[in-house]
Amino acid sequence: MRFVLIGVAGANYYARSAASLFTTQDRDLFLPPDVTNTLAAWAACGALDLALESAGEPLGEPLDRELAGRVVQRRASVRATDGRGLVVDLTYVMTGFDFESVERERRTFRVAGVEVPVASLGHIVRSKQATGRDKDRLFLASHADAIRDLLREDEGRE
Repeated sequence: MRFVLIGVAGANYYARSAASLFTTQDRDLFLPPDVTNTLAAWAACGALDLALESAGEPLGEPLDRELAGRVVQRRASVRATDGRGLVVDLTYVMTGFDFESVERERRTFRVAGVEVPVASLGHIVRSKQATGRDKDRLFLASHADAIRDLLREDEGRE
């Protein structure tokens, strides 16, 4: 399954220590607009007993190519949850970017032996700036100094 972790959860991978982690309620996985990959993502969620919903309603059955095709065509977000606090949003939209460019410039982090593809910090920040939602503006303003330091440090790695 192809995905890139984005959003605040993705930004946290760039934190230097636990003290500089940002608070978030969910994990955002940016997916390519591909039916086969979407079905693989749904299967992975099913293997973990995560319930799938879109627009606040259960995704429906069967989880087949036809349904996946409609979701991809509409670029509809699908939420996967265990009902106990784990929330993973599967999205086809990252404002200002297409999947291929984000995937190409991603950074891979290894966590407990698992490789996690994460969007570049620059992509995450620029997308939040472009989205213009109140919660994104608040996040960027509240953490401006930390984000600036992390961006400078990340650019130094390249």
